[in-house]
Amino acid sequence: MTAPEREGTEIGDARRRVQTLVAGLPGGEEQASFREPWELRAFALAVAAYHAGQYEWSEFQLSLIASIRRWEDDGASASTEPWSYYEHWLTALETVLAGSGLLSEADLDDRTRAVLATPRTANHHEAHREPVAVDPATR
Repeated sequence: MTAPEREGTEIGDARRRVQTLVAGLPGGEEQASFREPWELRAFALAVAAYHAGQYEWSEFQLSLIASIRRWEDDGASASTEPWSYYEHWLTALETVLAGSGLLSEADLDDRTRAVLATPRTANHHEAHREPVAVDPATR
């Protein structure tokens, strides 16, 4: 399949939806450039999980607000860690997925260890054209 054909597929449609969502964020075009590849992946995963009916958007928003508030209450000005909106975005996503039973602490710990064990340069410079998918919970 050629690139133009691929753009008309579900992948192209998903990419356009994410681009539209990113462009609509506060800050517009300047916000559209994610600083790290994981930030875009976290954004896309949250959107995909919402569209798959895994949680209500208001639940995610409240979780995001709570994460930012905890950071502020813990002495944000004294923190040595730089501000990262997507760190809070990811924390909110983990919280709502764990709260709905889709992500257990053991799963989160295992996946976190795997991500941290991956070198920062491991194929991040290559395009990944697979759509983000959220598997339904197994019980």
